[in-house]
Amino acid sequence: MSVNIAIDGPAGAGKSTIARKLAAELGFVYVDTGAMYRALAYHFLSCGIAPENGEAVAAACKGADVTIAYADGEQQVFLNGENVSGKIRTEEVGNMTSAVSVYPAVRAKLVEIQREIAAKSDVIMDGRDIGTCVLPGAQVKIYLTAGTATRAKRRYDELTAKGQACDLAKIERDIEDRDYRDMHREVSPLRQADDAVLIDSSQMGIDEVVAAIREVYEGVCGR
Repeated sequence: MSVNIAIDGPAGAGKSTIARKLAAELGFVYVDTGAMYRALAYHFLSCGIAPENGEAVAAACKGADVTIAYADGEQQVFLNGENVSGKIRTEEVGNMTSAVSVYPAVRAKLVEIQREIAAKSDVIMDGRDIGTCVLPGAQVKIYLTAGTATRAKRRYDELTAKGQACDLAKIERDIEDRDYRDMHREVSPLRQADDAVLIDSSQMGIDEVVAAIREVYEGVCGR
């Protein structure tokens, strides 16, 4: 039987970085669900679809084939056969992702793929509703969060390190808006699962968070 670790939390909490590092340590498959949603959002943007046009979003889902593969231990996301991993990390795509992930058609398309992966392999999966909806039977559930200002500064540092001009105040406003949308959407809102362990990373480094989650995993699974 496969072992599943679900990590949920708001945007900018460091879920992907932590999950990727822990997966490498444990020899698990890392599934970046956010990247899969971003690939669909990128598809909608490329088609010129407005995020409030639910009918157009649902229709466009039918023409989008999202798959994942692994190269040198890193997840690569493909949209209709094209590797879009390097095109989906912009703020525009991030905001579109939050706006369209409320639609049932979007979620249904990707959840099935994610569950199939988790059934076959030991996985660490991060997102907004992994422990509550996608993998409710996950042996280990973590809710990883951090203060809004902390998350905004992390995102600002990430973008400036890539040479992208950005505004810290705008990033913080975008994060607040995204949090509200994620927590108040009708379909699978962001929330802490009843049996999830809460970890606030505001004052923690990456290695500290990884160690904390590994301790939870070893306590539950005895490994």
